[in-house]
Amino acid sequence: MKLIILTLGLLIGSFLNVCIHRIPNGKSISFPPSHCPKCNTNLKPIDLIPVISFIWTRGKCRYCSQKISMRYPLVEILNALIYLILYLKFSITILFVKYAILASILIVISFIDYDHQIIPDEIIVFGMLLSFIIHIVHNFKGDSLNGLIGLLIGGGLFLIIALITNAMGGGDIKLMGMLGFSLGYKYILLITLLSFIIGAVVSLILIFLKIKSRKDFIPFGPFIAMAAFVTIYYGDEIINWYILKIIS
Repeated sequence: MKLIILTLGLLIGSFLNVCIHRIPNGKSISFPPSHCPKCNTNLKPIDLIPVISFIWTRGKCRYCSQKISMRYPLVEILNALIYLILYLKFSITILFVKYAILASILIVISFIDYDHQIIPDEIIVFGMLLSFIIHIVHNFKGDSLNGLIGLLIGGGLFLIIALITNAMGGGDIKLMGMLGFSLGYKYILLITLLSFIIGAVVSLILIFLKIKSRKDFIPFGPFIAMAAFVTIYYGDEIINWYILKIIS
């Protein structure tokens, strides 16, 4: 089963690369078929095997020798590893399906936000629809109420922060609203806290290494995504630890 999960993660990761490349440019994710951006040759199935095709061709197009970005296999491997980690924790359950799809959405959002400083509305809408469907299947009344409160808290907090500091974009507000609706109010509060902690630590490291300067814009979407991954996997443990610390 682990091998199946990894394979599924790799295959979906390959599709995520298409989304990352095409969505911010307003292109269809289904047409035209996958092709080399330099020579425009349509890729054959043998060219589209996740990771293996990249290794086999030594990271170059088979038709024109154009160098292929390392990002392609990295996204595929990242998605596969996250699927495996989620499977080990949640097994084959509705929660695994929910979190796996949400994780893939967050990967796409992170790379698009990093490259273009935008979080496309269509991805947010897809995430909201997915969450609504999961609520219906899992526990409509309880999950929907929890989700609506989470949406208001997540989107509301970042809206207030944006109005006060002008440091958050509309995409960040919508992303937090979507995550709040999907994960509920307890998790969105934790994601809010963790996103600022992770953002501060990573930003300081980038500045220290002189990869970024204090004046450079650093997109916040990837920090929200990282905070969401941590919360999905360790959220209950962190919340319970915090409650015990307060009681004691």
